[in-house]
Amino acid sequence: MEHTVTAFDQELRDLAGHVAEMGGIAERLVADSVAALARLDQFQAQRVVDADRRLDELQRRIEEEAVLLIARRQPMASDLREIVAALRISIDLERVGDLAKNIAKRVAAINGAGLHKSLWVGVEHLSDIVLEQMKAVLDAFTQRDDAAARAVRLRDTEIDALYTSIFRELLTYMMEDPRNISQCAHLLFCAKNLERIGDHATNIAETVHYALTGAPYGEERPKADLSAIETVTPA
Repeated sequence: MEHTVTAFDQELRDLAGHVAEMGGIAERLVADSVAALARLDQFQAQRVVDADRRLDELQRRIEEEAVLLIARRQPMASDLREIVAALRISIDLERVGDLAKNIAKRVAAINGAGLHKSLWVGVEHLSDIVLEQMKAVLDAFTQRDDAAARAVRLRDTEIDALYTSIFRELLTYMMEDPRNISQCAHLLFCAKNLERIGDHATNIAETVHYALTGAPYGEERPKADLSAIETVTPA
């Protein structure tokens, strides 16, 4: 029996390790996609697109391992929550990789129009906060830190507010000078993808809390009202 318990503990650690590996890749893809955008570096952008396949492979592996663990071990309580959390987080991280890839794919389109630095400032600030959120929530997962996860969740409104500000600023630039329309539209797309990455970081924070406590948050997720701009935001 002791041997079985020890083997199960190792399998849980291996599963968590694969999630942590996936998190590191996802975080790097976001950082690299933003760096490629800032420098209009098409080679780095293509590396992001290519590297996303590794995230997809890891997500499938985690899914298979989670299903096998549940079938073989029939875990209860905290062990079951840990497996379910790994599965949920891997899905969020796979989506983060897709969103980073979407940003990278915009580099070639923006490069043709040029990138005015004055239009980039807000998006750069948003990317800094989103990257901080990604790092913080992945640390919360590996360190099993519920307080850190809660802090990530509470900060999501800051990302929403900044995205709304960027939307209005870029819309103003487009109205003032039609020559800005193309690059502003691409930047709006990138900003929306960053805002969604922030949402996935918040999802992960909520999953960490669930894994550690066995319960969802009692209060609704803090969320800024984006309804006034959603109808005209690039998809």
